[in-house]
Amino acid sequence: MNLAIKDIQHSLGRFALTALGIGMLLMVVMGMGGIYRGIEKDATLLIDRLGADLWVVQRDTRGPFAEVSRVPANLIHRMLAVPGVKSAREFVYHTVQREHQGKLFRMAILGLSWPEDNGAWLPLTSGRPLGASHYEMIADKSLGLGLGQRVRLGKETYTVVGITTSMMGSSGDGLGFFTVADSQAIQFNTSNEAIRLERAARLARGERSELGTNQPSLLEQAIKPAYELPSTAKPQISAVIVHLSPGADAQRVVEIVSGWRDVTIYTQQGQETLLLRGTVEKVRKQIGLFRVLLTVIAGIVMALILYTLTLDKIHSIALLKLIGAPDRMILGLIMQQALFLGTLGYAVAYILGRKIFPMFPRRVILTNEDLFMLGWIVLGISVASSFLGIWKATQVSPNEAVA
Repeated sequence: MNLAIKDIQHSLGRFALTALGIGMLLMVVMGMGGIYRGIEKDATLLIDRLGADLWVVQRDTRGPFAEVSRVPANLIHRMLAVPGVKSAREFVYHTVQREHQGKLFRMAILGLSWPEDNGAWLPLTSGRPLGASHYEMIADKSLGLGLGQRVRLGKETYTVVGITTSMMGSSGDGLGFFTVADSQAIQFNTSNEAIRLERAARLARGERSELGTNQPSLLEQAIKPAYELPSTAKPQISAVIVHLSPGADAQRVVEIVSGWRDVTIYTQQGQETLLLRGTVEKVRKQIGLFRVLLTVIAGIVMALILYTLTLDKIHSIALLKLIGAPDRMILGLIMQQALFLGTLGYAVAYILGRKIFPMFPRRVILTNEDLFMLGWIVLGISVASSFLGIWKATQVSPNEAVA
């Protein structure tokens, strides 16, 4: 005899709705863990895919993903002179938010060190890697851009030549891949009026200076574009990513670069740790608290449901006691009901989650470890919530069967 089976036979609709409600509650608990796993994966995705041994960033900063980092472009040549360094590449990373075709358009931009890096390492689903130093881009499919589509960013228009998948920035925005020169042009884009005003201000400062008075011909330089001025440095990059030669001592390279006063160096593991302890840490704590709260609520709801189902069977339980059924048999029936309800709810949560989670704006990753742990939690909730029904069953008198 099984109370759960009897409930299905006699009140299929009520039991199905009960299991569906518990399943949806457990699906939210399951989804909370999946959202955290997705955030963690997105935060470290680029670091893992790029596979750099070392990251060189601005002094006393935590790298281009945690905060703003600015280093000179010629840092690459300094790194190449360090013993043990095989290659060093520019790294430019920033986020833009524009309006495209009347809709909000947000994209994380990664600059590829052209021509050494044309994006061939990306998981392309269609199209090709970058084939020119300007005006081409590779877009993640989450951006909603099609192959061959043209996107205006700053003063230039870029053509989508490749589509990739599951390439997200640390904030969950889809990635767009450009050459370093194009990504810097987008990052440091200035309106025409602002450029005109800056040139006029340079000219005015030159006219007021003694050098401008003594050598008027120098004032002609003030109205030229900034990149033509010999005293103007090239645009800065976010970081330098370094690959070491086989067998090179990474710790020795770190010690050498750590002596430089203008930069800070991190290993790949160190950069990931900074991200997870910084950007992701508060999210992890918040989601963890929500998971605990929802788990407690699920336990309370299941306990109340089992208590209500037990109340509906007071007469049947009293009749069992009247005919001499042992208490352990009655308590076992209630425990079976709780386990069946928990198992069915978990199954509903898993099936619905697999269908619904892919529709979420951010990735939801369900790992076997999390699913296994949630299964044990559901088992514990089922056993604990049955105690209220068991307590009520023990209070039932056999005389109620003939009342």
